[in-house]
Amino acid sequence: MGKENVIAVAGKGGTGKTTFTALLLRHLTRAYRDKDILAVDADANANLNEALGLEMKETISQALEDTKDPRVVPSGMTKDMFMEMRISQAMVESEQVDLLVMGNPSGPGCYCFPNDLLRKYLENLRPNYDYVAVDNEAGMEHLSRRIIDDVDTIIITSDASARGIRSAGRVYEIIKSVKIKTKATYLVITKTRNDDVKALQDEIDKTGLELLGTVPLDDMVVEFDLEGKPLFDLPDDSQAVQAIEKIAAKLNL
Repeated sequence: MGKENVIAVAGKGGTGKTTFTALLLRHLTRAYRDKDILAVDADANANLNEALGLEMKETISQALEDTKDPRVVPSGMTKDMFMEMRISQAMVESEQVDLLVMGNPSGPGCYCFPNDLLRKYLENLRPNYDYVAVDNEAGMEHLSRRIIDDVDTIIITSDASARGIRSAGRVYEIIKSVKIKTKATYLVITKTRNDDVKALQDEIDKTGLELLGTVPLDDMVVEFDLEGKPLFDLPDDSQAVQAIEKIAAKLNL
């Protein structure tokens, strides 16, 4: 692996996974203004771009589809060259963070060759960045297929419910079963109130995960989501923002 620090966030839908990823990126861009940061939206239900206030051009899955049709690849251009061109076009660049949206391959047929191209491209791309944050789906598809490999830290999000904690435990089992390479895996509980964690301690212990921190239910996040404002623009006094700052400090970020 290159110099980059890779953080992957996973969890079932509705657990605040994308909110966590967006606010972690918010922290990184403010704490390390001279660093290069890449965000990868690897969730089939892609909406990290909205949380970051970025306009998505296209998804990588469309580029993967196109490599399967020889008529789409221009004459004189190899599939490798075509794939690199399309991924470069799909990159959303901003002053603070760059974004790649993986999308959800839906067509029939084998994706082995285009996936190999994507893996190769990302391996070459990642060392250009100091930090990479990946918003994953609960099934960890892109990590389990080794498209994104050698992750430093995996954060599994859960809402403040016994059902959510159990789901986080299942995600952890997936991570272990497919032998994803990582230095540490943690649990973060979101949308908490008062003594939620105390009441959930038995369920947390059963997962075998270390609780890294909690993110309280924040009226500002609810308001921003309701009005369609980027969570990236939340003010410093947001409870969720302050909670992410504490979590980042524990990770030495």
